[in-house]
Amino acid sequence: MEYEERYLHLDEPIDVDSHVICKYKVGTDLKMTTAAAAIATEQSTGTWTKLSTLKEDNFLKRSGKVTRIEGNVATIAFPVEDFSLDIGGVPQILSIIAGNLFGLEALHAVRLEDVTFPKSMLREFKGPKFGIEGMRSILKRPSKPLVGTIVKPKIGLSPKETAEYVYEAGMGGLTNGKDDETLSNQKFCPLEDRVVAIAEALDRVKSESGHVMIHAINVTTNGHQVLEVAERAQELGATELMVDVLTAGFGAIQVLAEDPSIKLPIHVHRTMHGAITRNLDHGINMKVFATLSRMVGGDALHVGTFGVGKMKGAAHEDLANRDMCLTRELPYKTVMPVASGGVHPGMIKKFVDIAGKDLQIQAGGGVSGHPGGVRGGAKAMAQAVDAAFEGIELDVYAKDHPELAEALRKWGSA
Repeated sequence: MEYEERYLHLDEPIDVDSHVICKYKVGTDLKMTTAAAAIATEQSTGTWTKLSTLKEDNFLKRSGKVTRIEGNVATIAFPVEDFSLDIGGVPQILSIIAGNLFGLEALHAVRLEDVTFPKSMLREFKGPKFGIEGMRSILKRPSKPLVGTIVKPKIGLSPKETAEYVYEAGMGGLTNGKDDETLSNQKFCPLEDRVVAIAEALDRVKSESGHVMIHAINVTTNGHQVLEVAERAQELGATELMVDVLTAGFGAIQVLAEDPSIKLPIHVHRTMHGAITRNLDHGINMKVFATLSRMVGGDALHVGTFGVGKMKGAAHEDLANRDMCLTRELPYKTVMPVASGGVHPGMIKKFVDIAGKDLQIQAGGGVSGHPGGVRGGAKAMAQAVDAAFEGIELDVYAKDHPELAEALRKWGSA
């Protein structure tokens, strides 16, 4: 590898205020110094051979620097001046720290495990408008975990049927509902009709019970349309917006979070992430996406189910995602971590024990699959959250709460 020594600055002090620091786990038959230099080379000069156009002073200023190698993990620092936030933004950030390096023939596998941004870059992003405190304020729920549902089946219901589901869930005590990631503006459930019907259902819940519930409308669409669609949903009565961040792009979150006309929380769905995050040796750690989601303004983010449920991931990585939502090391409001995927009431105590009370726990089949229907499933979920919040074992609490008892008989406890 030509110029390898130029990229190696092992154990040299690096100014963290002027570099983006990335950690890569590498699988290779090469020496780690050579493999790490290959990553720095690809993401700096972008070629494999000597260049007549390469000037030494520019190279030293703008190249990635391998600063540490620990086992099969290489730390590479990229100068801030390599990044363009006014136009490039997160797409350009990812092109540098997670670009062509994944296709390098010299590497069997490589995974971006972590990224740390300097304060000068973090200041260019505004973070969430609402975050945990804002969402709790809207819901008048100062300390308990939020408890929600995903309308199931994920597609196929009409606006009226969807709204009835939301109404029953709200009357059962849930704080949050949401569209699923595949629901958009299909003919059987047009977005505008759905928004109006759900808004009316939420008004009925509040007027009949005094309970406050919000529902995230999926506004995922093409980049040039997302603000228009979100504004229309808000105008028609939406109480929360949802965006599939990896399919729509981080810019879709950022434009909604930073536009003054949008006055609703943004629920960030991570659909497709498993294609990138599931392989623990190759791809990108979800923690990186959690960091970027918070930077661009997501208010709630799917983080995993801590090794429980159908979307089983590494529990320690799910906790790291949760931590990235909550850490005070980032200069933004905190993000509500969302546990979702194969969830039922019997899991809730374990979620709270593992991840704490700043958590949104939501179930689809774990609500609508309840023997007592959606309202019964919602009550069971709400009861399980109350038990966990009060530190009471679920089977003990279930003795006086028949909906929870039915859920435990059907699904058991984690």
